[in-house]
Amino acid sequence: MLYVESSALVKRYVAEPDSDIALGFMDAEPDLVTSRLAEVEVRRNLVRLLAEPELAIKRREFRSDLAAIELVVLDEHVLQDAARIAEDTLCRSLDAIHLAAARRASPNATVLTFDRRQAEAARAIGMAVLGA
Repeated sequence: MLYVESSALVKRYVAEPDSDIALGFMDAEPDLVTSRLAEVEVRRNLVRLLAEPELAIKRREFRSDLAAIELVVLDEHVLQDAARIAEDTLCRSLDAIHLAAARRASPNATVLTFDRRQAEAARAIGMAVLGA
């Protein structure tokens, strides 16, 4: 199972460095998962990085893709685990939430991220990482 964090998911819609690498990893894995947090972050970044009419097209693509991606609910269990991850690694709060969501999806989930600090935190708690 591949947990696709926001920095990787944005690369699906916006041409950025390593977009081709991110797409390759996502296309190779049939079971993609992310969290509702990624929905917020990706939507924000689409508005920040794109202009109309491309923005409208990419928003529709993103909504369509979300229907096919498993979404982890950010419940009390996930947020408590995120707090522990943040305490243990001193990573940023949103990074901790993503990592807790990935662990909730599967204890063996691999995290796809292009955020180096998040990748370091993931590795520090024993998670496999692709991308960064």
